[in-house]
Amino acid sequence: MAELNTGDGGGKKGDGKVRSKKSGSKVDLTAMVDLAFLLITFFMLTTTLSKPQSMSLGLPDKEDKPDPKNQVKVDENRTMTILLGDNDKLVRYVGLLATPVAGGAPKDFSFGKEGIRKELLSRKKLVLEYTGNKDKGMIVIIKPSKKSNYRNLVDILDEMAIVDVPTYAIVNEYTPEEQKLLEGK
Repeated sequence: MAELNTGDGGGKKGDGKVRSKKSGSKVDLTAMVDLAFLLITFFMLTTTLSKPQSMSLGLPDKEDKPDPKNQVKVDENRTMTILLGDNDKLVRYVGLLATPVAGGAPKDFSFGKEGIRKELLSRKKLVLEYTGNKDKGMIVIIKPSKKSNYRNLVDILDEMAIVDVPTYAIVNEYTPEEQKLLEGK
C-alpha cells in the first residue's frame, strides 16, 4: 500500500513549545494499479499485431520422371510468356516464340502501370473476348533468367495479383531462342 507523508508537523525537538501532532494523510493507490493493469491487458488483447506480408505460391510436387500422359495442351491464344533478364529487362511474347499470335511478337516492356500492367490488362480483355468464358482466362508463363534479380520476379508477381491473372507459372527453363531474345541478338 502506498502512502503520502506530509511531515510530522513539529519543529525542533526540545524548543519548549508543545504542538499538536498532525496525522499524515494516506492515499491508497491499489485501485489505480489494478486499473492500469486492466487497461494494459485490454489494449494488448484488442490491438492487432502486424502480420508478416507474404505471397502465397503453390508449388507442384517434385517428380523424378514427368509422365507424358499428364501433359495438358493449352490454347496458344491464351498464353503469354514473360522473360526476365538482367538490368530490369522484360520481354513478352504471346503464343509460341516461333509462331506468335497476331500482335504477340516479342516486345520489350518496362515494369509498372504504363508498361507491362497495361499490356496484361489489354491481353486479358482480348483472351476473355476470344474464349467467351471467364473461367478460361489468360495463362502467363514467367521465365526469370539467371541474370535477373529477385526484385524483378517479385514485381512481376505483384503485377499478376494487381491484374488478377487467374493462372500463372514460374518456369526456369530457357530455349536457346529465348536466351538470344533476352540478350538482344
